[in-house]
Amino acid sequence: MKGMSFFHLRAVSIARCVAAASGCAVILAGCGASAPLFTSDGRPTTVVQCSASSAWENCTEHARAICGRDIDVLDQTDVDGSHKLLFACKAK
Repeated sequence: MKGMSFFHLRAVSIARCVAAASGCAVILAGCGASAPLFTSDGRPTTVVQCSASSAWENCTEHARAICGRDIDVLDQTDVDGSHKLLFACKAK
């Protein structure tokens, strides 16, 4: 990841940890109320959670950092003081 600042690398690392924790939470929550695990075309989905006191763009940027490219936003919700963004990475 040549040319990336320490802050950006740290943000990517944190975003990946959040995504992994979210994925585990979805699996443990069962099928009833969880987000879809895959899009209709087979791409895996991920949830990013950010503070509601920040702009939605912060969540979007975290999602793009996880993918390393642009994303398709599938759902955006505000729950308990948090923004939750469900997304899938755009196909390569």
